[in-house]
Amino acid sequence: MATATGAMAATSRAPIPAAAAFPGGLGLGRRRAAAPGWRAGGRRLRASPSARRPFVFSPRGVSDSRSSQTCLDPDASTSVLGIILGGGAGTRLYPLTKKRAKPAVPLGANYRLIDIPVSNCLNSNVSKIYVLTQFNSASLNRHLSRAYGNNIGGYKNEGFVEVLAAQQSPENPNWFQGTADAVRQYMWLFEEHNVMEFLILAGDHLYRMDYQKFIQAHRETDADITVAALPMDEQRATAFGLMKIDDEGRIVEFAEKPKGEKLKSMMVDTTILGLDPERAKELPYIASMGIYVFSKDVMLRLLRENFPAANDFGSEVIPGATEIGMRVQAYLYDGYWEDIGTIEAFYNANLGITKKPVPDFSFYDRSAPIYTQPRYLPPSKVLDADVTDSVIGEGCVIKHCTINHSVVGLRSCISEGAVIEDSLLMGADYYETEDDKKVLSETGGIPIGIGKNAHIRKAIIDKNARIGENVKIINFDNVQEAVRETEGYFIKSGIVTVIKDALIPSGTVI
Repeated sequence: MATATGAMAATSRAPIPAAAAFPGGLGLGRRRAAAPGWRAGGRRLRASPSARRPFVFSPRGVSDSRSSQTCLDPDASTSVLGIILGGGAGTRLYPLTKKRAKPAVPLGANYRLIDIPVSNCLNSNVSKIYVLTQFNSASLNRHLSRAYGNNIGGYKNEGFVEVLAAQQSPENPNWFQGTADAVRQYMWLFEEHNVMEFLILAGDHLYRMDYQKFIQAHRETDADITVAALPMDEQRATAFGLMKIDDEGRIVEFAEKPKGEKLKSMMVDTTILGLDPERAKELPYIASMGIYVFSKDVMLRLLRENFPAANDFGSEVIPGATEIGMRVQAYLYDGYWEDIGTIEAFYNANLGITKKPVPDFSFYDRSAPIYTQPRYLPPSKVLDADVTDSVIGEGCVIKHCTINHSVVGLRSCISEGAVIEDSLLMGADYYETEDDKKVLSETGGIPIGIGKNAHIRKAIIDKNARIGENVKIINFDNVQEAVRETEGYFIKSGIVTVIKDALIPSGTVI
C-alpha cells in the first residue's frame, strides 16, 4: 500500500498520515520569521563571549536541549538541507559493491543501507535531501526514485530526495576526492537553498537518530559546527578518530586512531555531555560518528576561503576549523550505531537484528519507522519448515527446510532439505516464471535460489545467486581470506560471500 511518502514503513502497512509521518508537514507555503539571533537568509548574529550563557547539559544519555521538547524555529523542513555522502568505491565491502554503490547494498531482508539516513531525515522533518555518489550508482538511483521520488514533496512541493552524481566541469575536471571535496563541487547548488544549516550524513551507517535534537543543540550552543560523537571504551577507541572537549563540550583536540600515551591523553569527562557518572567511567572516550551540522555561512567560508584544497571533513576541515578559533561542539549520541564498512561489520549488523529478546537495531519502532520502496509483494509462504531466531523478508517461498539464526531476503526461494545457519540471504530482484524453470530443468540449468539439500553456514548469498543441489557452503577448512571471483565467491574474515548473479554448480563444496 502506498504511504504518504510513497515508501513503505517497516512497522505498518497502513497509509501513514502526513502529520504522523512528517511532523509539521514537508513544507510551509510562507516564510517564517527568523528566530532571535538570526538575520533573514540564515546568517547568525554573533553574541560576545561575555554575553554567551554557559551551556548546561541535562543529565540524559545524549546531549539534548535544555528544553524537554524539540521545537525548532524555523523548523527543520524549511531551515535545514540534508546532504548524504554515498562514500567511495566500497572496496572493503567488495564483492557486495561489485555492481552497486555502497549505500545501495541490501540490509535487513527488505531494505537498503540508504534507507537508514533518508528515514532518519524524514522522521526528523528534514525533507530536502541530496545524495552524493559516484560509483556504480544505477541501482541506488533506481531505488531512491522508486521509494521517494514523486510523493515526498506532495504537500507543498518543497520536499525531495535527489541523487547528485560526480561530474566534471571546466572549473573542476576531477571526480570527488573526498567528503569535503564532494560538497564543495556542488556548493553552487546547495547555497541556492535558503536554509540555516547543512546536515552532513554518511550513507553506510546503521542507527536511529532524531536530527532535530542534534540541530537544536547546535543552535543553542551558538556553534559553527556540531559533531555527533559516540562514547566508547578504551578497547574500541583505538580504531576511531577521537576528540577532546572542554567543560562546555567544545572540541579542542582531535587524534586519529591514537595508541599508548596519546590514547590516554584523549580521555574526557563524558558527564559534561550528559552521561551518568557510572557510564562515563566505563566510556571515557568520544569518537566522531562522521555526522555533522554546519551553519551555512560557515560551510561556505571554510570550503571556499579557509580550506579551498581540503578534501575531507573529518581529518582536514573540522580540525582546521578548531585551529582557527571556530566554535566546534560535540553532541553525544549514546545509542546503537554501526559503521557498515567491512564484510564482517555488515554480516554482524544484519544478524544483529535476529538477536533476542532485544535486537541490536529494531525495524519495529513505530515512532520512527524505516521506509523503503513499496514492492507490493505477496506474504512469505513457509511450508513445513523449521525456522528459529530468524527474520524473513517479503515474498519468500520456503519449503521443508531448516533455517536458524539467519536473515532471508525478499523473493528468496529455498528448496526441500536445505539447511541455512548463521547466514544472510539477500534474495532476488525478480521471480522466475514456471516456463523459465521448465527450460532450466530441461537444459540442466539451476534456478535462482537455494537448491535441494544445500547446506549454508556463516555466509552471505548476494541477490539472484543460483545455488545448486547438495551444495555445501560451510568453510570446512576455516579459511579466513580467499579470492575466488571466477568461481563466484570470496572469503573475508572467515565469511563466505557468494557474488550477485553467481552460479554455484550442484555438489560444490566450499
